[in-house]
Amino acid sequence: MTSLQVKDLDSGYGRIQILSGVSLEAKAGAVTCVFGPNGCGKSTLLRAIAGAVDTWSGSVRLGDQDLTGLPSHRVLQHGVTLMPQGGGVFPGLSTKENLLMGVYLLHDRAQRRHAVEQQLENFPRLRERLSTKAGQLSGGEQMMLSIARSLMLNPKFILFDEPSAGLSPKLVSEALQRVSTLAKQGVGVLMVEQNIQQALQVADYIHILANGTNRFSGTPAEIPSQKDFMQLYLGVKDSFNQDKELHHG
Repeated sequence: MTSLQVKDLDSGYGRIQILSGVSLEAKAGAVTCVFGPNGCGKSTLLRAIAGAVDTWSGSVRLGDQDLTGLPSHRVLQHGVTLMPQGGGVFPGLSTKENLLMGVYLLHDRAQRRHAVEQQLENFPRLRERLSTKAGQLSGGEQMMLSIARSLMLNPKFILFDEPSAGLSPKLVSEALQRVSTLAKQGVGVLMVEQNIQQALQVADYIHILANGTNRFSGTPAEIPSQKDFMQLYLGVKDSFNQDKELHHG
């Protein structure tokens, strides 16, 4: 089974280092969540994997394919797509135009039409809103559009940067259930999420970052208590298994 592997990743912006030796593995057909306090490097990690931020050292691999240092369009061609925080819809473009932005790498019109039709079957509500500008869609519809656009090239892995951001509690649950469904269909999901309690309900594996480095890697069941989780989350020095990374085959 294909996996997305990050090993000893260092990255940052300009001279400011954000990530220091981060390692993780995300498996196809599973939801892997990354937790950590604001500013710990979660979004930078996803952007580095996607080729939107430079990798200083370390490696990113998808199965046998080395993605390290590739530009974002090449990473996308290899089957890894990023859904940015807030979905990243283009508010001035129609729903259809937003979907077509997800297949800008395809030059064949028939392939583009097929990709659009495939997602309209997955999200029937979007068919009714094809000519509507994305900025006029409801929060739930924008969430559907963002996920649909991420699926336009049938990716092997989707990197979700806080898919529940800005959504009502009801839509948070719907968004995370849609993420879970994608994994059950065989897509690999690597997700940064601040809504911890609900994300833990769909997570197969978790990684906790603090101060730009790993604090824990394993399954939700391997953290004994909520207190231990919060110690890891906050990077407290006496945190549970602070220096022990759990590996799984």
